[in-house]
Amino acid sequence: MATFSYTGRTRRGETVTGERAAESVEEAVAALRREQVVVTRIAPVKGKAAKGPGRGRFVRRVKAKNLAVFTRQFSVMIDAGLPLVQCLEILGNQEDDKNFAKIILQTRADVEGGASLADAMKKHPKAFDGLFTNMVAAGEAGGILDTILKRLAIYIEKNVKLKGQVKSAMLYPISILVMAAGVVAVILWKVIPTFASLFAGLGAELPLPTRVVIALSNGLIRYFPFVVVAMVAVTVGLKQYYATAGGRRVIDGLSLRAPVLGMIMRKIAVARFCRTLSTLISSGVPILDGLEITAKTSGNAVIEDAVMATRKSIERGETIAAPLKETNVFPSMVAQMISVGEATGALDVMLGKIADFYEEEVDTAVAGLLTLLEPLMIGVLGMIVGGIVIAMYMPIFSMISKFS
Repeated sequence: MATFSYTGRTRRGETVTGERAAESVEEAVAALRREQVVVTRIAPVKGKAAKGPGRGRFVRRVKAKNLAVFTRQFSVMIDAGLPLVQCLEILGNQEDDKNFAKIILQTRADVEGGASLADAMKKHPKAFDGLFTNMVAAGEAGGILDTILKRLAIYIEKNVKLKGQVKSAMLYPISILVMAAGVVAVILWKVIPTFASLFAGLGAELPLPTRVVIALSNGLIRYFPFVVVAMVAVTVGLKQYYATAGGRRVIDGLSLRAPVLGMIMRKIAVARFCRTLSTLISSGVPILDGLEITAKTSGNAVIEDAVMATRKSIERGETIAAPLKETNVFPSMVAQMISVGEATGALDVMLGKIADFYEEEVDTAVAGLLTLLEPLMIGVLGMIVGGIVIAMYMPIFSMISKFS
């Protein structure tokens, strides 16, 4: 592969110069044309071969926030008329995440070597998933890469927000439960044995609640290592079970049917489905490809199965709305609005409106859940700790009443 020195004009009329690696002059010119650079002069650089950074064997997944910032900056640079390779070089050099910076620079090297941007990005699935690369390919084919990148940036930012809402909905109750378990464990481990020794020395007859608490304390102290091992084993077992296709379907199905949280998870899944499919369709990705990508990025096995079943129905010539309704996963309102979008030829717009509606619903539901859970969890924690305290003081009150 040779290196060519070139001079050209951007679509804004600015003169740019640089070097491009390619198999031939024609490939170099074609690659620059894809970047909307009109070549005015090009010549091989003698004695210089194309070099690119090596690829690591183990690559971490890129954080969604970093990808959103990269996509937003990339779209602004492309819109400003900067050549593609120059954009990638600037973004790679200024990226704080060393792993992501290496991926960007490797992508730049591949593009400079004559590959399309989409093909270069497909080599790095930990950074650019199928949705990202398919939309970039559609943008390159249609000459609207800057517009596609803007849509991608908006999509990723909204997806990051949705994930944050999921964490907000799950983190608060889990943290309260963990804190309650920790407080109760410390009381049973350190405080209750002192009371048990006191009661044993006095020879007092203990009421049932006190005997139950002391038995729990003795069991925790005696079997603590086994409890820890059992908790670790259950956690690992659940992870391994979830890694299987059947286990993922079972657990994801339970998450959608769970009280209160299941409703929020379903709304989040619907919002993500509509937002993803709307972004893909509006970017020119074929509906069948869009549904397949949407299914793989849904994050829920039940939703994925429903979308793939819908895709098969569309292959047989059916509409989207009818098979979606038959899955019993999506609300009937969603199917009706999609049907209207299909009839009016504005499916992407309708999907975007559905996504906006359900994202607002998720905001309201998460806020309501957190408002409800705060006093509820505090009340439960107070009842548990208060119940233990009362159980331990009942013998003392009994003895005091006998002496009085």
